[in-house]
Amino acid sequence: MRVGNKSNRVITLLTDFGDFYPGVMKGVMLSLTDATIVDISHSIEPQNVMQGAFLLYHSYRFFRNFGKAVHVAVVDPGVGTSRKALVIEAGEHVFVGPDNGILYPSASREGIESVWIIDESKTSAFTRELSSTFHGRDVFAPTAAFAVEERIEEVATPYNGEIQKIDLFKVNVADSDEIEAEVIFVDRFGNLITNIKREVVEELDAKAFYISGTEFPLVASYSDVELGQPLAIIGSFGTLELSVRNGSASQLFGVSSGKIKLGWR
Repeated sequence: MRVGNKSNRVITLLTDFGDFYPGVMKGVMLSLTDATIVDISHSIEPQNVMQGAFLLYHSYRFFRNFGKAVHVAVVDPGVGTSRKALVIEAGEHVFVGPDNGILYPSASREGIESVWIIDESKTSAFTRELSSTFHGRDVFAPTAAFAVEERIEEVATPYNGEIQKIDLFKVNVADSDEIEAEVIFVDRFGNLITNIKREVVEELDAKAFYISGTEFPLVASYSDVELGQPLAIIGSFGTLELSVRNGSASQLFGVSSGKIKLGWR
């Protein structure tokens, strides 16, 4: 049952900005709307668009029943270039961010209904600045406020062209019992969160995975191995995670986000 109404509208915010910059964005938004602003994360690895897209994909859908929740995702290596700034309406959600693929997996999952190009001259009228390095403040923050107020047309124009796409879950299963995939996110516990979906693991009927000869047995919970031992598990993202019980797989095996080749049996 829908319980949302205009009084509990929400804007979510996901960036690679760290501290300071998100606070300024909130100041802009709150000068234009009284919507609730929720921080998803500002700790995306710098310029890691894939990671930003992954975390947006796994967070936005928990903001249902807020009318049309607005999701701002700014990981923007192309800031200040000719790359487009977008608003995408999809189902019960509105996505705001640069046209570099970060919005596409989430929006396409919901079913893209309309795409808008943000007019930077109109958004910057509210900040009285248009920095070539901080479009989060001068472009995306004002747009989010207008979107949550259902006034997108005042700062953006409809767009029917192509937008950038990325495939979050592209993996290559080789004949030699090897999977080429990505460690897409390393959480604060040192868990290596991959883009290998549960369905792929089930199709392989895998019992264990390997990094540099070390076996990560596929288990149902952390307690299925002894303290300090490696394990593989389908985590809360619905993808394969490589972990060490009460330890850091990232530190122990020297693995960070990026391409990875895993053995399996």
